[in-house]
Amino acid sequence: MDKLAQFIQQQKSMVQYSEHKFYILGDTMQVVVENSNVQAVFDRYSEDVQAKLMQLRHLILEVASQNPKIGALEETLKWGQISYLPKKRKVGTTVRIDKVKDSKQVAMFVPCSTTLLDTYRTMYADDLTFEGDRAILLDIDTDLPIDKLRACIELALTYHLKS
Repeated sequence: MDKLAQFIQQQKSMVQYSEHKFYILGDTMQVVVENSNVQAVFDRYSEDVQAKLMQLRHLILEVASQNPKIGALEETLKWGQISYLPKKRKVGTTVRIDKVKDSKQVAMFVPCSTTLLDTYRTMYADDLTFEGDRAILLDIDTDLPIDKLRACIELALTYHLKS
């Protein structure tokens, strides 16, 4: 079973997260990306890259849906990368996802002007791979470290709510 089919199989019971829709049609799930520019970025990649990016997308939307402080997310493009940020102002910072050029990796990016990568390194220095002060690198051919990424995503999407 290819990676996209595996992802679809894992997500069959999910119907909707926040304002983002998923339709189940028989044995397949159609993920609705309402922003055609965002869909075009997904479409330009191979099936294995699409599957990994869709897994990250799902995780980002799931984290937002489970934390009422975050609320709905805007899905858009920033610097040509698929991006998510809370629609409510002064809640969190942007999380971007994309394939890393000339590699078998995807990345989850946060603004380099934040302290998020320092925090991530403190928490997961031995478990995650980082690029500078802007990205977590993830191999396409390995499982995502879901719990660690979930924590990193939540820190980013609530970045401006620090007490």
